[in-house]
Amino acid sequence: MSFHLHDASAPIFVASLRNMSAWLDKAAAEKDERLLIDARLAPDMRPLSAQFQMASDSAKNAMARLAGIEAPSMPDTEASFAELRDRCARTIAFIESVDVAAVNAGEEREVTLKIPNGMGYAFTGRAYLTGFALPNFFFHVTTAYAILRAQAVTIGKPDFLQHLGPPNITAG
Repeated sequence: MSFHLHDASAPIFVASLRNMSAWLDKAAAEKDERLLIDARLAPDMRPLSAQFQMASDSAKNAMARLAGIEAPSMPDTEASFAELRDRCARTIAFIESVDVAAVNAGEEREVTLKIPNGMGYAFTGRAYLTGFALPNFFFHVTTAYAILRAQAVTIGKPDFLQHLGPPNITAG
């Protein structure tokens, strides 16, 4: 059985975005969301809301680039947990709509990223996913998790890996 580009991208993005959405449910039950939405780890870092937006952008843009299609535009206007959960849901819906064969065909497709200073990077699809898209996505996922932890929201590693469900091996 072969392991394809789609296998290494879509399920990972979807599981993590679902986990992130669930973190907001826990956070809302414990804290004032108005205080959390702008919380950050350091003064020069982006706030919680931006971490969700950038995780969403990373996932949807990766899928679009790999498939050779346009990603949907999602302006960064979310100012509540409900809006962030909706953004996660819309991102998941887009990811799930992307043609599996088109993503898998993008393994050798050239992906170019331009940075604001005019410089950038050129990758193959495979190198883009493994060297940039997944690390960038998990930077924002982990930063969102860390912001919530730093604000004393009672989430832990089981919440980060919530997509695994309960253990499937029992002692004995």
